[in-house]
Amino acid sequence: MQNPAYGNSGMRRRRGGGIRWWILLAFAGYAAFSWFGSRQTDPYTGEDAHYGATPAEESELGVQAYQQVLGEARQQGALLPASDPTSQEVATIAQRLVAVAPQVAADLAKAHGQQPPDLSSYQWQVSVLNSDQANAFCLPGGKIAVYTGLIPIAQTRDALAVVMGHEIAHALLRHGSQRMAQQKLVQMGQIAAGMSGMDQQTMAALGAGVQYGVVLPYGRGHETQADEVGLMLAAAACYDPRQAIPLWERMSQLDGGQRPPEFASTHPDPANRIGHLQQLMPQAQQFHDRYCGAGALPADQAL
Repeated sequence: MQNPAYGNSGMRRRRGGGIRWWILLAFAGYAAFSWFGSRQTDPYTGEDAHYGATPAEESELGVQAYQQVLGEARQQGALLPASDPTSQEVATIAQRLVAVAPQVAADLAKAHGQQPPDLSSYQWQVSVLNSDQANAFCLPGGKIAVYTGLIPIAQTRDALAVVMGHEIAHALLRHGSQRMAQQKLVQMGQIAAGMSGMDQQTMAALGAGVQYGVVLPYGRGHETQADEVGLMLAAAACYDPRQAIPLWERMSQLDGGQRPPEFASTHPDPANRIGHLQQLMPQAQQFHDRYCGAGALPADQAL
């Protein structure tokens, strides 16, 4: 005869397992509804995209983050005045890139059979921060910052325009909102896993799988998209897109060229990135010819 205690224990385990699977199935259904319900076609790439906020909400978040960054820079005496020659150089590049953004957006959307995106929520602003960082960013809604440490790496106005075009492209592509949608999905999965009673070892393995199989590739995809759109912005603004190649060669040597392998990074491997940019050069040349006139590209413009 079966031991009653053993039988009850087995029944409890089966019930527990059943409840766990119901929780996971319920999460999967809700996650699928939430994820696919936010799906739209990205007019810049023609690919499916999922957004976690409206353009107006993104812009508001961008303004808040920008004000915090500028406030901290003022306290540290790191915010360059608009009259500074470096600020003026950067502002001129930003103005040229922003001026062509609506036309480039319309051209890319047309190429993918989409309507031009609405850029009315973008309120463009650029600041220069005195820092050794070789970096720049553009927050949702069009708030741009360039660190002075980037200037000696860029070396030319053309290369700096490529970097700034890349950052502006992140904002145009609404990558911040897309990351919000993805983070929401990941957080829902973590909550569901915790509620299901999944053991810590399994949760850790699942988390690593999500990180390396979903989150990091998602980030690399965004970087590639920003490279593509940013290069077209720079070319349409009459900068030399060919300067992207030596720029990223120099960038790859920062920190002694030490970096994690591509699968463990949010950014593409420099060699892969450069190879992709080289493939984009004919298209970039077309954008340059369309907006700036056919003929030889300008000589390097040293900063």
